[in-house]
Amino acid sequence: MSKKDQLSAIEKIKTESLGLRGSIVESLQDELTGAIREDDQALIKFHGMYQQDDRDRREERAAKKLDRLYSFMIRLRLPGGFLRSEQWLATHQIAGQHSTGVIKITSRQTVQLHGLIKSHIKPTIQTFNASKLDSIATCGDINRNVLCSSHPGESPIHAQVFAYADKISELLMPKTKAYYEIWLDEEKLIDKKEEEDPLYQDRYLPRKFKIAIAIPPNNDVDVFANDLGLIAVIEDNILKGFNIAVGGGLSTTHGNPDTYARLATVIGFTDTEEKTLKAIYEVLTIQRDYGNRSDRKLARLKYTIDKVGVAWFKKELEKRIGFQLADAKPIVLTQRVDHFGWKQNTAGKWFYTVLVENGRVLDTDQLALKTALYEVAKTGKSNFRFTCTQNLILSDIEEVDKQTVHDILEKFGVITHTEKSSAIRKNSMACVSLPTCPLALAEAQRYLPELISKIEPILEKYGLSEDGIVLRMTGCPNGCARSYVAEIGFVGTSMGKYNVHLGGDRQGERLNKIYRESLEEPEILQLLDLLLKEYSIEKKIGETFGDFSVRKEWITYA
Repeated sequence: MSKKDQLSAIEKIKTESLGLRGSIVESLQDELTGAIREDDQALIKFHGMYQQDDRDRREERAAKKLDRLYSFMIRLRLPGGFLRSEQWLATHQIAGQHSTGVIKITSRQTVQLHGLIKSHIKPTIQTFNASKLDSIATCGDINRNVLCSSHPGESPIHAQVFAYADKISELLMPKTKAYYEIWLDEEKLIDKKEEEDPLYQDRYLPRKFKIAIAIPPNNDVDVFANDLGLIAVIEDNILKGFNIAVGGGLSTTHGNPDTYARLATVIGFTDTEEKTLKAIYEVLTIQRDYGNRSDRKLARLKYTIDKVGVAWFKKELEKRIGFQLADAKPIVLTQRVDHFGWKQNTAGKWFYTVLVENGRVLDTDQLALKTALYEVAKTGKSNFRFTCTQNLILSDIEEVDKQTVHDILEKFGVITHTEKSSAIRKNSMACVSLPTCPLALAEAQRYLPELISKIEPILEKYGLSEDGIVLRMTGCPNGCARSYVAEIGFVGTSMGKYNVHLGGDRQGERLNKIYRESLEEPEILQLLDLLLKEYSIEKKIGETFGDFSVRKEWITYA
């Protein structure tokens, strides 16, 4: 069998898609179904969308012999997770007109809307475009949204480092004009040479690609969980360059030992913008040329690197970039946190980080969060920044405007909600999971708040309420909420059952491991009661739960 015959079905769809156009236009015109054609379901990911359906209603609709209740999720491209106030207002309005109304902050520092019906996709994209927002390349086998340490208080030169997120995003954008033709009604290209793509060619990458930029000492972006990580090296408030790490990725498949989570390996240092961008670009070309295109479960960069070896990969990269990487510089990561509440940066601007549990911005009987943020946006006195743990920073607020924003947050209970929430709730995160994610095996974002409410009394009983244990939950093993780098990770195996992982460190530099498999809630709570009791009695001064788990050999590393 030839190598071409061994390609996965998605590879053929990409190369025959006419620059990601496929038959998307025809699919949109089909009024007999809320879905689009099967091949187009793969292509719209490159345009920033997934086709989904309401899994809560599958049985009901099947009994009535009705089609599934199809809808679409759309995700914005926001390098570094930044929106101006008028863009937040637009997103608020679009969410109300075209989606479920919930604005979902993702673990990749952007926002997505769920529940769009097929006929609403185009109006949604056009309205976003009017606010200078797009969803290009936020899904699919391509570079995804670029992450960067979110809080300007991390460093006096945060803005300089933050600018790299947009530069990288632009550098790695696909050249095809399909998005503009299909959704924005721009004229079709006559000369296709205008969209020839030396990076992605006509086959794009073997799988999705993720990039993050960290500003030490805070690893708020989980830099080593990405295909490519940049760690800023800053001396005397001068950016010296970046350590480059490659090969991170967390997704696995239950029962498939060939799949595994991996943290990125640091391979060197670049000292100029030109060198850094060149190295990033060529890392993608190596993955394009050597990544696995027959088995998508083994197609991420981590598997490519482990197949060819780190030494070979670095040598090939240096050949392509035309210079040798310098030795990595020493850096120290001491924390992985969001800075909740009011903080001021060195320029005198104020920032308020709001706890947005699992990233869901909506109004409930307990908290009118969506309305509060809308009122803040209407003042025009704040920008909006998203963190990689699904929280929101009201940012760049002038001293004279701080009280106005504070009063709005206080009026709607946002300050009380943020300040009174427990440390473990602030350090928790869950993926979307049910009812929309087709891969979900168990609940996550709808269930984790309830579970934390049952864990909090255990922590209080053992005097651990202020201990910022990092706890995360995913509804399947794909790791979207990065549960494999949590001190306590829950990974769904079936409805109501989770693998319990222990041993991750507080800084995000160590993977955890499975401690118990397929536990239900009573078993989880009983287990945590025993473990947390032992931790409270025997932990050393300054020792974290993850480190204690390793010292006690609850899990072991070869």
